[in-house]
Amino acid sequence: MRMRPARIARFLGVRLLSSAIVLLGVMIVVFALIQLVPGDPVRLALGTRYTPEAYEALRAASGLDRPLWEQFFGYLGSAFTGDLGVSFRNGQPVTVTLLDRLPATISLALVGLVIAIILSVPAGIYSALREGRLSDVIVRLTSQFGVSIPDFWLGMLLISLFSVTLGLLPASGYVAFGEDPAGWLRQVLLPGLTVGLVAGAIMTRYIRAAVIDVASSGYVRTAVSKGLPRHIVTFRHIVRGALVPVLTIAGIQLATILGGVVVVEVVFAWPGLGRLVYEAVAARDYPLIQGAVLLVAVMFIIVNLIVDVLYAIADPRIRVS
Repeated sequence: MRMRPARIARFLGVRLLSSAIVLLGVMIVVFALIQLVPGDPVRLALGTRYTPEAYEALRAASGLDRPLWEQFFGYLGSAFTGDLGVSFRNGQPVTVTLLDRLPATISLALVGLVIAIILSVPAGIYSALREGRLSDVIVRLTSQFGVSIPDFWLGMLLISLFSVTLGLLPASGYVAFGEDPAGWLRQVLLPGLTVGLVAGAIMTRYIRAAVIDVASSGYVRTAVSKGLPRHIVTFRHIVRGALVPVLTIAGIQLATILGGVVVVEVVFAWPGLGRLVYEAVAARDYPLIQGAVLLVAVMFIIVNLIVDVLYAIADPRIRVS
């Protein structure tokens, strides 16, 4: 039975409305928390250029001399038009700064997710179908090690092996894909592998649990009792039935990476959103912090919306309502 366009439109409308409410809540919380952070961002931004006149001028230009409620509603109105203010550090529009860093984060996230899927899907299925055997124990121990290892330590190990010892890949830097695809691939491999190994270890455990749960269900036992070949039962019934939880964890991992893997980006000097937020927090750059958190929230919402729609495609029993 196909999903009717009216039902899909109603579903998307409800989700977009709830997403707008979530974004409003995020903006309120972030604005409130930033006001509680100690330190004067205007004084810090001026540094050695501080004079009473320059201080008051920057406060007025930033709107920090207005009441808090007026600051918030002014920011709220500007945000919905795409104006997220001006950075205290470099004087550039926050929107421009975020868009400059976004391609690096997206490329790292996609490469990391592809590596995670390539590693976790076969490992999780293989482990689940051999539950209790030695191969299952090895996969579980390996994935547990991957979950437990700090990503910054893994990144430094990869740098030591592939950059310092073997000299195969660069340890840091970034090249845009459009400028030099081969150079981009060389630069993104090590940070992408760091992100992908950690995410892949997490996904392996979820995939294994999902496949075991589906394999023990009634319709799978019925298919086996009817004498269907093992590979048909595995891929047509077990793997497809496990797609919903797999999509869930894959969406969560993608959104997490897009939100910025701060430590990995700092280790590899990767110019993404995570490193940008790290620098903005250190400099008390309030407009940049607010804009980055808002962008991360938007990306989380978009990823979750896509995953929800994919549920109905992956599992015919699920209907958009």
